[in-house]
Amino acid sequence: MSYFEVSSFEPQRRNGAVPGGGSSPLPDTTARKAADLIFPQLSTWWPIFERLGISDEKAVTIAAAAERNGTTLKEEAVAQGHATAHDIARAVAANAGLDAQGEVDADALVLGDNQAAMILASDRPMPPLRVSDGADTRVLLHSLEAQKLTRRLREMPQLASRLRVVASPILRAALMRRVSSLLGNIATFDLFTRYPDYSARTVVNAWQGSVVGALAIGVPAAMWTWPTATFAVLHVVFSFFFLSCVCLRFAAVASGVNPPVRAEEQPIPVDLPVYSVLVALYREAEIAGELVASLSRIAWPASKLDIKLVCEADDAETIAALRAARPPSYMEIVEVPNFGPRTKPKALNYALQTCRGSLVVLYDAEDRPHPDQLIEAWQRFSTNDERLACLQAPLEIANGHRSWIARSFAFEYAALFRGLLPWLSRHRLMLPLGGTSNHFRRSALESVGRWDPFNVTEDADLGARLMRFGYRTETISLPTLEDAPETARVWIPQRTRWFKGWLQTWLVHMRNPAAFYRQLGPKSFLIAQVLFGGMVLSAAVHPVFIGTMSWVAISLATGHTLSTLQSSLLVVDTVNIIAGYVSFWMLGRLATPPDKRRGLWKVIAVTPLYWLMMSYAAWRSIVHLYRMPHLWEKTPHGAAARAPSRPAE
Repeated sequence: MSYFEVSSFEPQRRNGAVPGGGSSPLPDTTARKAADLIFPQLSTWWPIFERLGISDEKAVTIAAAAERNGTTLKEEAVAQGHATAHDIARAVAANAGLDAQGEVDADALVLGDNQAAMILASDRPMPPLRVSDGADTRVLLHSLEAQKLTRRLREMPQLASRLRVVASPILRAALMRRVSSLLGNIATFDLFTRYPDYSARTVVNAWQGSVVGALAIGVPAAMWTWPTATFAVLHVVFSFFFLSCVCLRFAAVASGVNPPVRAEEQPIPVDLPVYSVLVALYREAEIAGELVASLSRIAWPASKLDIKLVCEADDAETIAALRAARPPSYMEIVEVPNFGPRTKPKALNYALQTCRGSLVVLYDAEDRPHPDQLIEAWQRFSTNDERLACLQAPLEIANGHRSWIARSFAFEYAALFRGLLPWLSRHRLMLPLGGTSNHFRRSALESVGRWDPFNVTEDADLGARLMRFGYRTETISLPTLEDAPETARVWIPQRTRWFKGWLQTWLVHMRNPAAFYRQLGPKSFLIAQVLFGGMVLSAAVHPVFIGTMSWVAISLATGHTLSTLQSSLLVVDTVNIIAGYVSFWMLGRLATPPDKRRGLWKVIAVTPLYWLMMSYAAWRSIVHLYRMPHLWEKTPHGAAARAPSRPAE
């Protein structure tokens, strides 16, 4: 009898209520024996499924999925929504003649914290755990172990008094409570302990502090003593960094924008790896339901998905909203204790230690990833060597029509994620990651120290660190939709944090410039100077160029004769500004799909104002780096981030 014949039988019905509601079919012994030949796991699970009210036809469907995905019947029954882990634990306990336990005292668990942490991060079934209250010791069994021990219990019935069946979510929650302090310490200090030179916990080292101090004193003194010469020298330095950013954009334009070609569809194997998804949330109650719905559309076997909704433990409103959204069984809320800096990378480090997957992807709370993005990433990883550590998916802005700021942001993102980053990837150059839609080999991520909890742009830092350790980062094609800030009130703090983080990253990796150069090579070393230091400096000096041009133009218009220096500055600044705007417009237009280019003239019209906003954010970031280097300015989403709606015209 084939599988299709087994799965399509029509069993007779019998009366009698079952836990799942309704009535249960009379077992068709012949069909069950045939199913047992195809799916041996079923042989001991028929009575469990009967107690749960799961029909024989559904049981065969569950068994087929378990064989295809390399999972267990219990995992597939839960993933498909036929029963909860708690229901199965109670059914297994009743079938084995054991008691089911609903709560576990974390302090009573008889195991070390390191062992508990290893169990949380394993993709294997949870082992039996012992608990002791001092007078009595019991063994807590995951439902699968209880099922395997049924035969032993018949032989040794005295064991029943010491065995309890506990649902895996209850055991995991107890283990999390047990190791919360350990995970918090590792999340905060592991990178600093293992690789102190790569940690932004210290803003500058000794020689960098000396240089900053010398510049802080020397530049004003030079401006006072030799104003003209000092201004000219600074102008040359500023122009060099500004034009280096311009040249980088023109290089990407010259090579053409060829978005990464998605690998051809491959046959999906019967045993996909567990894929962990990390989503950091803070004060995101308003969009909790949308997030759960978006993540539910991911195309990956539910029994192999391990989604962590990472919240601060005191963010009760967001946690309550997530629970109210009734996330499926493969989504777990991870509550991060208030320990160390309150930053996204610290929260991610904490949650990563509870993940079961060998592949990990990071999303933001407002993200709507393409359903097939995980499949594309897995295909790329599976056809490349272990040195490919990370894949960056493109980010696309969905609300660009809402305001001129959002429209400019969308244009900027197109230039970055469809233009510059794929160009860097094709040339095997250092690729600064975006803050979301990063797909990692977990082994590589952990080998380089995870995210830096003290860096407010942990993504850019991690991109540089991966390359320093000999890993590669590439791009994929399927996008993630997200929303851009629509008002200056939201945009400026976000851009300030980005600029501050790029400066942090530049300072960290330039503590030993010779080693940085040696590990990255000359091309990627120059790219790092441009992307981390150059972008911030070029944004900061933009108004200097505008101001100098205006001053020289006014002098010329009022009849003053221009000096050689003034003429030179006018030429240099005019070239800087025109080349800067043109390179920005060309790369952005080239990276924008043809069907979305309508209205780009609006972006061009407001670019000078948009760049002046960048300048303000750049100077603000320098102040923040000095006064509060590790402050994470939260970017609100949902209604809090939206511009007031305009009346219909």
